[in-house]
Amino acid sequence: MRKIKLTIDCYISSGCTSEKPLKENVARALSLEGVEAAVNFHRINEEEAVTIGLKGSPSIQINGVDIIPGEISGFS
Repeated sequence: MRKIKLTIDCYISSGCTSEKPLKENVARALSLEGVEAAVNFHRINEEEAVTIGLKGSPSIQINGVDIIPGEISGFS
């Protein structure tokens, strides 16, 4: 495993059904790349999403940077 300092935060709305596949995909990607990371999963509501500035669910940030920045929206 490569020692890269990563924190992955995954934000999921209460109505989103993507949590299980998201966890599997994150674990698979880290394993394939040989990277260790602190991975956190957060269930949030729409108000929290707006406060944080998220535009969709699930939203994923690596070291605080959204992996899909811009005007794409889809928070459920």
